[in-house]
Amino acid sequence: MMSIPELFICPISLELFKDPVTLCTGLTYDRSSIQQWLAAGNLTCPVTMQKIDDPITMVPNHTLRHLITQWLQMGRQTQNSNHSDDHCHLETTTIDSLASLKHILESREFAFENKVRALEKISSSPSTNYLLLQLGYLPLLLKLVFGLVPEARVLLISEEYYYIKFVELALSCVLILLPLRGEFEPLNILKEESKLSSFEVLLAGGSASIRINLCRLIEAVSASESSSSSTKGLCVVLGKNQGILTQLVQLILHPNDSEEEAADAAIRAVSALSSFEDNRESLVRNGTVNGLVTYITRTEKREGSLAPLATAIIERLLGVESGKEELLNSNNNNGTCGNGIHALVKMVFRVSWSNVDDDHEHHRGSENAVTSLLIVCNDSLSAREEAISAGVLTQLLLLMQSQCSNSTKAKARMLLKLLRTKWSQTLRTPSN
Repeated sequence: MMSIPELFICPISLELFKDPVTLCTGLTYDRSSIQQWLAAGNLTCPVTMQKIDDPITMVPNHTLRHLITQWLQMGRQTQNSNHSDDHCHLETTTIDSLASLKHILESREFAFENKVRALEKISSSPSTNYLLLQLGYLPLLLKLVFGLVPEARVLLISEEYYYIKFVELALSCVLILLPLRGEFEPLNILKEESKLSSFEVLLAGGSASIRINLCRLIEAVSASESSSSSTKGLCVVLGKNQGILTQLVQLILHPNDSEEEAADAAIRAVSALSSFEDNRESLVRNGTVNGLVTYITRTEKREGSLAPLATAIIERLLGVESGKEELLNSNNNNGTCGNGIHALVKMVFRVSWSNVDDDHEHHRGSENAVTSLLIVCNDSLSAREEAISAGVLTQLLLLMQSQCSNSTKAKARMLLKLLRTKWSQTLRTPSN
């Protein structure tokens, strides 16, 4: 016989919930039981004895009802199994354990050290992830991560370590739970000004792990808006926040030797934000173009570099007039302009790509670089001169002999024609 998880028992009837409803006090009871309690003239919560200000309002607890239904179905499916009793006991124990761990996370009576231990237990059992969703862990973890930052500023040094560890584990758990059922609505908590401010604080002062996971969270927000309307407008909220954009650019510009992974994560986050046209002006205004140019120059020879993706982002941002100006004015290490053009020329063709027929990412990087050069060189004589000086003619000829796509070759021919016109004019100009 299955033992009923404590979470599924009505505090009044002490029997399995049939129609769980939640009162304004936050406690859940079986509808018939609480109605009888109130009909008897009681105006307090049976468990907390807190006065019920609105006894009429009872919100159906669909999450708990669904979880009970799943548990009952599991019981029927295992009735004929030799190990059904053991299995049901294990499932019951798991639910009770997760409910207990959730209480530790929710309660202010427990220190961050206790909360870390709770999250470590949760993280060690991937098979319980769907139960975590049903028990409401996702909105709880988001609320804790972005709601406890003000309190964390006054923590003792001994507690600070556990707070950082808690945020790291909580964000990792959030990123695991988000895609399981596509339930992205809890992310809307970031539309609140205080939570957005906490996001900025964590991105600026968090550990490398926290920063990387916050960048991944931005990616998740972008993905959610592409597949669902539940978080509509959230990516634009993030993309117009100057503090967040500044921190992303700083991650791209100045990674420590051990934090190049964080720079890559920031590139992906910026790519996600730039996919929304409303964000592009803000991205340009906060120095993103110069950050991308610096990243390409620094990493284009590194294995696993996201330089092709950075080039694709630059192409998007050139759709903004100020984006063209930022590219032309991006600085070399010696302080002179032209680094942006030189970076794009390097991305047109690399010898290491010539024998990689199926490396679509690198070939897309080439096409993005050629397209970007077409945009800026068409409007700027100085850009054409800079591109020719950087060796773009040779790069284009090599690209056209490679295994790149027909569309890339067509754009390369257009750019070559544009630049040859300039080159011919230069040759015909008499020297002084």
